[in-house]
Amino acid sequence: MGAGVLKKDGGGGSRRRRHSRAQPMAEINVTPFVDVMLVLLIIFMVAAPLMTVGIPVELPKTEATALPTDEEEPLTVTIADDGSVSIQNTPTPEEELVGKLRAIAAERSSDRIYLRADGKNAWDRVAQIMGALNAGGFGNIGLVTDVGGPSLDGEPVTGAE
Repeated sequence: MGAGVLKKDGGGGSRRRRHSRAQPMAEINVTPFVDVMLVLLIIFMVAAPLMTVGIPVELPKTEATALPTDEEEPLTVTIADDGSVSIQNTPTPEEELVGKLRAIAAERSSDRIYLRADGKNAWDRVAQIMGALNAGGFGNIGLVTDVGGPSLDGEPVTGAE
């Protein structure tokens, strides 16, 4: 990578000795290593923000704890503040929702699905989508919320534990 050969040259003379041997260079050139590391750093800096769910919703705050995770990537259905529905990041018309969910359920081993609904949605809208999730083959529905909401037992909320 950065190894070279130095000659044992006595000086700037025109005559060379016949018995001089080449010595390996004992220095390592780290420039290619630094270049590769900087490129990887830039790639990760650009890719990290893209790894989050892309539909912004304002989740309601509750004192519920997080659900345990599965081996499969969690399937998420989102109801945006305007009422539009998306499976993962793909906008889906309401009339196609149950059919797509049945096709997805046939390929998955788990019937768990997460529902993210903006707090501005009416409860009847959320209940309709939950019914569609159940009709699509997903009976284990988890509602996604933010922590730090009001406590109904009179004790102050301390955050996720």
